[in-house]
Amino acid sequence: MEKAITYNGGMVMYADNGKGNTIVLLHGYLESQEIWFNFAEKLIKTGHRVITLDLPGHGFSSTVGQEHAMEHQARAVEAVLREQKVDKCMIIGHSMGGYVALAFAKLFPEKLASLCLFHSTPNPDSDEKRTNRDREIELVKAGKKEVIIKSFIPAAFAKENLKRCADMVEEATLIALSTETDGIVACLNGMKNRPDSNDFLRTVTQPVLMIFGAKDSYLTPEIITSLTERFPMHKTIILENSGHMGFIEEEKHSIEIISEFATQTFGGLAV
Repeated sequence: MEKAITYNGGMVMYADNGKGNTIVLLHGYLESQEIWFNFAEKLIKTGHRVITLDLPGHGFSSTVGQEHAMEHQARAVEAVLREQKVDKCMIIGHSMGGYVALAFAKLFPEKLASLCLFHSTPNPDSDEKRTNRDREIELVKAGKKEVIIKSFIPAAFAKENLKRCADMVEEATLIALSTETDGIVACLNGMKNRPDSNDFLRTVTQPVLMIFGAKDSYLTPEIITSLTERFPMHKTIILENSGHMGFIEEEKHSIEIISEFATQTFGGLAV
């Protein structure tokens, strides 16, 4: 069911469907909750309540200010959970959504049952990445967001999956093109200035799962190896046939992984 709340002078759109223990799906940059709909529907069938939302600046949620810090977005997530009377949940964050999930874990640990970083990392932006984000901001402000989107979206999929996933590539492109300029800029500024969360992730006591794609052009094998070695206390799974969009490219396998993780998460919890 589609719903909305007011938050920080704007609006946050979300959907809450299914019954059972709660799983929250947070989308990435240039996405919206719509990117999760097929995945969410299948998760619901495994016996879970699933909440999706348009993070501030994306989809139909409002942009407020020039920078959407990850903490600002995490508080929007918490506001939705409070509205829906959810005391504890598993949070899955894709790409930028993972940065938001980490901020949520810092701010609201009592509400976190477990955390899944899906094609996401605790790393801050490098100097090179910050420079690239500034270039993106200038392009977007100049009315050229299509230039970014038409290269960014296809590159998120493994090359060998582009034909098979053509419908979803097109859908993801349309979602990205519908993202308002102000929202793109605010989220780029938020990602550019986000903190290093490596030390924090070492302290998380709730179950943590990191899922990566072996053919991800944005998270290189070197980055993935480094994170796997850095966090042996957390579980890591590599999707061998995925780029940056494993929940689409290997949907069935990803559902199985998340369902098993949810069973482990909620098995001993009264939530």
